[in-house]
Amino acid sequence: MITKEKMRLDLKWATRQRLQYIEIKAWYTGVVTRSDVARAFGLSDPAATKDLKLYGDLAPGNLVYHHGVFGFVPADGFAAVFADLAPAVVLPVIAANLAVANGPYGNDRVYGLATASLPLPVRLPGMQTLAQITRAIHGRRKLAVSYRSLSGREGLAQRVIEPHTLINTGLRWHVRAYNEETCDFRDFVLSRVVAAECLDTLAESGEQYDDDWVETVSLRLAPHRGLDVARRESLLLDYGATGDAIEVEVRRALLGYVLQRLNVDTTPDHSLNPSAYQLMLLNRDEIEPFAAWAFR
Repeated sequence: MITKEKMRLDLKWATRQRLQYIEIKAWYTGVVTRSDVARAFGLSDPAATKDLKLYGDLAPGNLVYHHGVFGFVPADGFAAVFADLAPAVVLPVIAANLAVANGPYGNDRVYGLATASLPLPVRLPGMQTLAQITRAIHGRRKLAVSYRSLSGREGLAQRVIEPHTLINTGLRWHVRAYNEETCDFRDFVLSRVVAAECLDTLAESGEQYDDDWVETVSLRLAPHRGLDVARRESLLLDYGATGDAIEVEVRRALLGYVLQRLNVDTTPDHSLNPSAYQLMLLNRDEIEPFAAWAFR
């Protein structure tokens, strides 16, 4: 006998993507229609109807048809079956309009929700350079780069590195790599890589040897003491704190970027302007050895 659970497990990837879309669209906009599914994936109306029926078969009672909106709305006992509906997962999907990249929607919003991002300057290498970097990561190979350090002491330095991970700090992209010249792991800003060549030689290192990448530290933050009580309480709510402190588990290699991104007051006496630095660091002595460059 074929059970609903077995049917879920046997779904093809493309079908599962459409069922995930149905759940996200229904939950976060309140309704999903046949035309939504058809337009998002370039399907005929009968094919979209078939997907909605399949969803109903595999998640009975989750969605109910509402004649007033000519579509399906979440039932009172709705529970996700195919999609992770956590805001941290869904918001980037909505912002990226992922289901319709070069698809039949054109520039329309696949989820019908307006989003915006900051118009920050582009800080990226060229397409050919990035491809050499990503191929080296994927193939676990050495990478020869021409790299311009911000300090300018080395000018355009030639290096051989062994990259293992791309890092998005929210302001720029880095590549985490073993640097053969200095015999340590460090971050290289992608936009400062002038040229790169993926070599045939296999890398001898990897992320498992990068202690600062593997090991994590608990970052303990609190609303700045210079703020009034009401604003401190609002910040604790904003960051989902369960007590008086905000705790974030962070890879040691990323601590400085997190402090920088959150505008944390890292001074010993918390002397920075609380309007600009709304959070202060509580465990400075534990964190500073791994992110000295981010401290004041």
